[in-house]
Amino acid sequence: MTFTDQLQRNLDVNPYPPQRIISLVPSQTELLHYLGLEDQVVGITKFCIHPDHWFRSKTRVGGTKQLNLDRIQSLQPDLIIGNKEENDKDQIKALMEQYPVWMSNIHKLNDAFEMILEIGRLTATTSRAAPLIQELKSRFVKLTIPPKRPKVAYFIWRRPFMVAANQTFIHEMILAAGFQNAFEHKTRYPEIRLQELTSMDIDYILLSSEPYPFKGQHFEEFKPFCQQAVIKIVDGELFSWYGSRLLYSTDYFAELRKELGMS
Repeated sequence: MTFTDQLQRNLDVNPYPPQRIISLVPSQTELLHYLGLEDQVVGITKFCIHPDHWFRSKTRVGGTKQLNLDRIQSLQPDLIIGNKEENDKDQIKALMEQYPVWMSNIHKLNDAFEMILEIGRLTATTSRAAPLIQELKSRFVKLTIPPKRPKVAYFIWRRPFMVAANQTFIHEMILAAGFQNAFEHKTRYPEIRLQELTSMDIDYILLSSEPYPFKGQHFEEFKPFCQQAVIKIVDGELFSWYGSRLLYSTDYFAELRKELGMS
């Protein structure tokens, strides 16, 4: 059967449904588990930590940006699922010459919903994918937005310091959670100097638990530049994973706002 991915590429999947799937993206790996593809998924990355029993039992094919192409070949996949942002372009290009590779490209919630539905079609699991999308839409609709959005800076990396800005899925989740992104005037994941925070009137500094594992010990680095801001460690998975883990994001955002005194 022929399918179109989110890069608008057509690919033939044969056999259908695929019986040997490799996932190159943690959030999409977890989605495949949710869809019930226990036996069909034969390879994952070293960052695919959910579910735990897959992380411990499935063959790991390297990191998202440093794939072991020989190991992938040894698994003889009939479908590989990746993502434009998370995987290395040259490695994906090499894989496309040998295998059907379906690529996601996600910036907004609707992109995530489309990805879930298309992976459901790809794997003949639409009966589980479609209700998941409806449940997610219902949960996000119920998230109320405060009359005045607090301004946040969301840090993903340290030395160099990097934030999530516009044209990212994290930015969309910041908005969905009821915040204003202080760096919405920039794009992607810009490097910044902490001195920039001084004049930005920021309400909250959100330090993500991933990809950089921020800890409480890092708070002191920020305090001289934004003394009025509350600094908080946040669950990076719930701001950036765009598969079935979104089921946990809305309750987390509501609880986070309560902890910050917003609702």
